[in-house]
Amino acid sequence: MRIHSTIACLRAALDDGGRVALVPTMGNLHEGHIALMRQAREAADTVVATIFVNRLQFRPGEDFESYPRTFSADCEKLEAAGVDHLFAPDEKEMYPQPQGYHVEPPIEQAGILDGEFRPGHFRGVATVVMKLLQIAQPDLALFGKKDYQQLMIIRNMVRELNLPIEIGAGETVRATDGLALSSRNGYLSEAERAEAPRLFRLLTQAAEAIRAGNRHFAQLEREASDELVRHGWVPDYVAVRKRIDLQLPTAHDSGLVVLAAARLGSTRLIDNLEV
Repeated sequence: MRIHSTIACLRAALDDGGRVALVPTMGNLHEGHIALMRQAREAADTVVATIFVNRLQFRPGEDFESYPRTFSADCEKLEAAGVDHLFAPDEKEMYPQPQGYHVEPPIEQAGILDGEFRPGHFRGVATVVMKLLQIAQPDLALFGKKDYQQLMIIRNMVRELNLPIEIGAGETVRATDGLALSSRNGYLSEAERAEAPRLFRLLTQAAEAIRAGNRHFAQLEREASDELVRHGWVPDYVAVRKRIDLQLPTAHDSGLVVLAAARLGSTRLIDNLEV
């Protein structure tokens, strides 16, 4: 695996790379990331991973400075997964001057759910992803379904801006007790880690109820949220939405997803389950 810290070096290395797949990450890699690398390996001649902790998507007071940075361990995992190139720029390389131009997703997509509780987050995500897509110019870029709203926004950005890039989705990888793997799971205490799978269990219950014909979405959301509160969580939202745009569904809509975000102690966990 070749490691590149500059845009020029990466582009030169990809001059004759055949079909290129890109997997953007912020590092601190877990099995969910590695599953995306393997998916990319099966779909492309050349696999490029990126590691860049993007300041633009963190709000003041969030964990930008303390976000886990595990570069050496990440490199070992990427090499074992068959990644050909790692692009690991510093901030000066990615943002040589203050970023004056930004990708601004529509408010109806970026101002709901996570966007309501993290204003500006998806602006930062869309901007850095656009830069990475322009830098690597891949044929395929892969993102995990765990960050469902992020995936939806990136898909819509690529479609509406006519980028010649296929956006692929990787299924959420879970621990044996159902907890979605996340770089932030390491913040959980032992007791919180034991409690954390409740989020997925409640999503599963709501999804099963919908599949069985329950269309009282607001009631299902309220019941799940109340159950979290009873066990010490602070929910931001539990929501049943349409997969395609995460807007409110009608009782007759299909293609749904149940999403949730909640704090357990000081750790904010997100998860979702398609119906």
